[in-house]
Amino acid sequence: MTDTPRLPGLTLADADQLVRTALDVGAERGFAPLAVAVIDVAGEVIALRRADGGMPLTSRMAVAKARTALRALKPSGLTDKLPPGIIAGLQHLNSGDFVPRAGGILVTEGGVIVGAAGASGAQSDEDEAAVQAAVDRWHTNRGSTA
Repeated sequence: MTDTPRLPGLTLADADQLVRTALDVGAERGFAPLAVAVIDVAGEVIALRRADGGMPLTSRMAVAKARTALRALKPSGLTDKLPPGIIAGLQHLNSGDFVPRAGGILVTEGGVIVGAAGASGAQSDEDEAAVQAAVDRWHTNRGSTA
């Protein structure tokens, strides 16, 4: 039996930790119920959870924000500076998975992208604060840096 190769990057345990931490941060800070997604370097979902009371559409939005960060190679909130025509084109090309709002960030290790995380449900800056805190804690627990 041969070993099946896997993409470099986040493990399921990493993704679960990031999601759990972001949900906890949101609850601790009194944010509206969040949905949090963690994706791999191919843009596919590793973990996705929505807090009790969260709107169903926030799950899809969390994934889209994470994919936006991954595809743009920067936080999703920094993509809002693009001209409206470019944003519309990117949204069309990405089947709606391009969201120029804060809440999606890259997860890096040693300067290498290992995945992305996105949140939705609260104000966009709160969404981003929750996932950023989760990534910061993940780095601290691993003893690594961005």
